[in-house]
Amino acid sequence: QVQLVESGGGLVQAGGSLRLSCAASGITLSINNVAWYRQAPGKERDLVALIDKYAAANVPDSVKGRFTISRDNANNTAFLQMNSLKPEDTAVYYCNAPGSWTRAGPYWGQGTQVTVSS
Repeated sequence: QVQLVESGGGLVQAGGSLRLSCAASGITLSINNVAWYRQAPGKERDLVALIDKYAAANVPDSVKGRFTISRDNANNTAFLQMNSLKPEDTAVYYCNAPGSWTRAGPYWGQGTQVTVSS
């Protein structure tokens, strides 16, 4: 059974940083693509970062230069480092695997709330 468990969300002031974690079981992240999505109230769930099985990482232009995705293979955990946070980054952040840049994978975590105050 695949489980993805996110942690690290919280309340932060604009300009601050947070590091989200996604601990996986039942799936080996080092040989699968792993992504972070976010969903704000009333909006669609959007991809914000992806690291593929070759450890190539990519983020969309909307967060480029501020968000970084990484992976700890030994602990089967993925991370999303978020810097220079803005109020518009407020959303529930979800870990997802094993999808692609254009299609989400079948496994989702429960989500972690990130709230950025102005």
